[in-house]
Amino acid sequence: MVRFGLKSFLCQLGLLTYCTFTPESHVMKIRTTTTITLLIACCFSLLGSLSIAQETLLSQSNRAQLQELIDSPNRSEDARVRNQFRNPLPTLDFFDVRPELTVVEIWPGGQGGWYRSILEPYITGNGTYVPVREASGFPEPVTDLVANNSADRVLVFRAHGFMIYEPAAQDYYHALFAMLKPGGIFGIVDHRGDEAVPQDPAGENGYVNQSHVIMLAENAGFELLETAEINANSMDNKDHPNGVYSLPPTLRGSLINRRFRAEMVEIGESDRMTLKFVKP
Repeated sequence: MVRFGLKSFLCQLGLLTYCTFTPESHVMKIRTTTTITLLIACCFSLLGSLSIAQETLLSQSNRAQLQELIDSPNRSEDARVRNQFRNPLPTLDFFDVRPELTVVEIWPGGQGGWYRSILEPYITGNGTYVPVREASGFPEPVTDLVANNSADRVLVFRAHGFMIYEPAAQDYYHALFAMLKPGGIFGIVDHRGDEAVPQDPAGENGYVNQSHVIMLAENAGFELLETAEINANSMDNKDHPNGVYSLPPTLRGSLINRRFRAEMVEIGESDRMTLKFVKP
């Protein structure tokens, strides 16, 4: 095996213009070293950017179908305007939501539910889309809608805040765990609280700490697979008079205060966690 020292190696690459340390090359050495440092920094920057990029899980055809539904005029204009804050394509890609699967959405709203208007036409005719409405009695067993150990994906979008009132939040997570097949994915997107502030058990401000969600999920038997910053918003400092409800789309408390309303609109929708768990 042939070994090269760093200096020799860089000479072979043409990154050094000298191969000996002589007094005459001292100035050149300093300049070339600076150049190399910049080149290495650029390389690491590029590699860093590549590592941050989200891996694409869905096929090109599935992504194209989803994008068509996301932009569809069949969805309301208000819903489509919110695409910029809710990032549905990368979010559903992150959860690997394929149309042939059995996908359960917890509390999706009516026929015009925001994610439902994308998921239902995407899945219908191939797999099974199961909306678990609030009237279903969940977290009581809803086996008339979805049998235990039958779902490939269970998705919760901005609903955890409603789960931590009554009954106990842990009951919901046990119910979610029961629905999924072994190997099934539980995906959740929700308003991310400030970890420096203890979790409010009543969830009055609408935020929930990421560590609290992970604890509840792991207590139910889930394993955390991956987190993503797809739905992050660094402008949301989480310190608003009406909590998350001060922000769009609710804009609570700003009807007659135009300056405050403009500030909230400028922030945009809340900072959100995006977490992916698996049922072992």
